[in-house]
Amino acid sequence: MTPGTLVLLHAPKETSAAWGDLPAALRTSGLDVRAPDVPDETGPRYIARASLLVGASGPVPPLVLVAHGAAGPLLPGIALAQRAAHRPIGGYVFVDADLPHPLRHDHAAPENDVPMPPDWPEAPCGYLRTHPDRKASPAHDQAVREAQLRGWPTTEHEPPTPVAQALNALIASL
Repeated sequence: MTPGTLVLLHAPKETSAAWGDLPAALRTSGLDVRAPDVPDETGPRYIARASLLVGASGPVPPLVLVAHGAAGPLLPGIALAQRAAHRPIGGYVFVDADLPHPLRHDHAAPENDVPMPPDWPEAPCGYLRTHPDRKASPAHDQAVREAQLRGWPTTEHEPPTPVAQALNALIASL
């Protein structure tokens, strides 16, 4: 798929600097990239703030939402807000990210658990693992396995290929 705008969403309690030079590298390949700095928020507050920042940046649909780390479970909520504002979603990519799951109704649920729209995902999804050569976290191993079981394309970044190239290829396959 060819995105109108690629939206890179950093993990809560981080900044867009966590993406390093990836936004600039993606722009050099001709993509319209936004990497908003979402203030120190989590859960529903992160969704609300990120959604406002994305809308204020004037993105071109269809959007491809790219999440890193703990931003992954928040993508359905952000997508719902974008769709409500008539900005269709063309795809989702999880980069070393946690995956969304239905909301658990117990006191042990993580603070980033938020309700998932019943129609999610309404667009293709993919998973990019950027550190396959390093000792992987069990959570990311599980996320990759789960993405594969869902039939999503999964890619492992293979150095010396730039991460931007691996991400671009994954988005093209959606």
